[in-house]
Amino acid sequence: MRNQWTRCLPWMYNKVPPLQDVLRVETGLKQKRLNFTAARAEGVNREKSIMAGRFCGVLALLAVFLSGLDASRPAINQELSNIFNELWTLDVNRMTPATDYTISVQGRANYVTQGSHVVTDRASQPLFSNVNEIKLQNITTFTRLMKLLDNYERSTGVAERVTTEEQTEMNLFLDAVLDTEVMKRAHRYLVSKGQSNSNLRIFKNQLRLIWFNLYHRKRNSALDSCGFEHVFVGETKSGSEIIGFHNWVQFYLQEKSTHLDYKGYKARDHDLPDHDDHVLNLQFSWHGLVKPVGSAFIGTSPEFEMALFTIVFLMNTERSTTVLVNVDQCQMELVVIRHGRSLGTAYPKLLSSNSRHVSHH
Repeated sequence: MRNQWTRCLPWMYNKVPPLQDVLRVETGLKQKRLNFTAARAEGVNREKSIMAGRFCGVLALLAVFLSGLDASRPAINQELSNIFNELWTLDVNRMTPATDYTISVQGRANYVTQGSHVVTDRASQPLFSNVNEIKLQNITTFTRLMKLLDNYERSTGVAERVTTEEQTEMNLFLDAVLDTEVMKRAHRYLVSKGQSNSNLRIFKNQLRLIWFNLYHRKRNSALDSCGFEHVFVGETKSGSEIIGFHNWVQFYLQEKSTHLDYKGYKARDHDLPDHDDHVLNLQFSWHGLVKPVGSAFIGTSPEFEMALFTIVFLMNTERSTTVLVNVDQCQMELVVIRHGRSLGTAYPKLLSSNSRHVSHH
């Protein structure tokens, strides 16, 4: 047995691997474990990266969605807000609420569809309960404005015929406007922007083209309209609706002569108008027709309104332009629509006033 066992020993010894082989195997096993651990870590990192990418994608989509919620309203134009506040300060001919005039906003007007003649009157009294007409008559731009208000045919489609006397009245009005500090500052601004010529005569012709150039408002009709008539006087279309009519002096005079009936203000629930607001959204009837939603500056001078809308008109080339500005204590949109090289319409739209917009935006 001993010899047989002894003969088996070499066979057993031959099956025992050398030390270096053992170390090599152990090292290989360690490396595999390291590789597995690294691969696992890499997989985890890749998964984290994918999740982070998805999260960033969701945030990006959310940002686009949220920005789209307010895409219909432009950002505040600070440059125009600055120049308009300069013009506001220079507007020494502006009437002072509760001193030069008094308004009563009364009730909120109901919704009315365009073209409807049926409306609930939410204002039993006129909008203007008092206006200092003596002061109006002593301010040149106001008196010359009022001379122009009866120079136009109310109905679109009816040709405008400008007499020599009316041409003179228009020129005198433009001269008075150009002589104010408001329009002088607006002129300098437009010259600095390369939108107007520094020559006063050329600038006057530019204003005439923008505001008084006659054009066809109704298709296939005679020369029946201009920017000034539409904005400062008001027009009727097809005998069924009021278009334009965005001037407070014309509103007061037509209300005084009983051709116009104020129906109430238009505003959001949390932003009711005050008696001292210089912009008002409103509803009214005129010669039996209804303006469901109108708007106008209140108490401001004609040169201030012309300067604002002329700047917006010349600083933009789109057919329709809306700029969001802060003027004095009012946040408003100024809307300007072109009719070729002339003004189609222009009006303010009050968003909030007396610094109320500070808490809402």
